[in-house]
Amino acid sequence: MIKARLRLRLMAGREIAIGPGKADLLAAIAETGSIAAAGRRLDMSYRRAWLLVETMNRCFRSPVVEAAKGGARGGGARLTELGVEVLARYRRMESKAERAIAEEVAKLGRRMVER
Repeated sequence: MIKARLRLRLMAGREIAIGPGKADLLAAIAETGSIAAAGRRLDMSYRRAWLLVETMNRCFRSPVVEAAKGGARGGGARLTELGVEVLARYRRMESKAERAIAEEVAKLGRRMVER
């Protein structure tokens, strides 16, 4: 079966404001309540996850992720209201883009060799 794999990225200047990996990171933060745990879930270092969060927070008018410092109960992170909106809109954009090209992918796929 031939499949299209879209890599939708929204740019803010030269930085990727949101793309597939950052959307996955936002979803993992929402599920785990932690940047570190989200990074582990996605097989990335805490530093890499934190840098991606910092980039996203810079690219939007207000933060998409809020983090609390560690302490006796440990730290944590959560998506802001904007972060929830960014993730939901991005996922809808991915779905719309996939539907928009589905017919062309199918037609082109019929001309390809399956592997």
